[in-house]
Amino acid sequence: MHILLDTRVLIWWHEKNPRLNKKMRDIIADDANEVFVSIVTLWEIAIKLSSKKIKLTVSRKMEALQDNFILLDLDILDVQRVMELPWIHRDPFDRMLIAQAKRENLYLMTDDAAILRYDLRKIEP
Repeated sequence: MHILLDTRVLIWWHEKNPRLNKKMRDIIADDANEVFVSIVTLWEIAIKLSSKKIKLTVSRKMEALQDNFILLDLDILDVQRVMELPWIHRDPFDRMLIAQAKRENLYLMTDDAAILRYDLRKIEP
C-alpha cells in the first residue's frame, strides 16, 4: 500500500500520541507499505512552528527521513488539480495533500472529517 500522511498524523506518529489509533500506527509501521510525507506537510509544520501554534523540538523533515518515509514534492499538476477540487475543505495545505494523493493514487491517512468527504483513496480511523 502507498500512503500519504496528513500533517496531524505525522505529528502524532512522532509524538506517539494515542490519538493515532493502533490500526493507523500498524499500517505506518508495516514495512510492506510505502509511506509518503509531502513537502507541503513540512511547510505547514514550519509555519505553525514559527507562529507558535505548535511546539516541537526536532525538525520534522529530518525525522520523516529517518523513518524512511518518502518525501513527496509538488508538481504543477498538483496546482492544477487543486483548482478542480470541490470546495468541501478550505485549508490550502489539506487541499494540496488531496491533490497530491489523487495524482499519485495514494491512500491519504487522515482523521480530518472534511478531507474524508472527498472522492479519494483514504485510510481513516
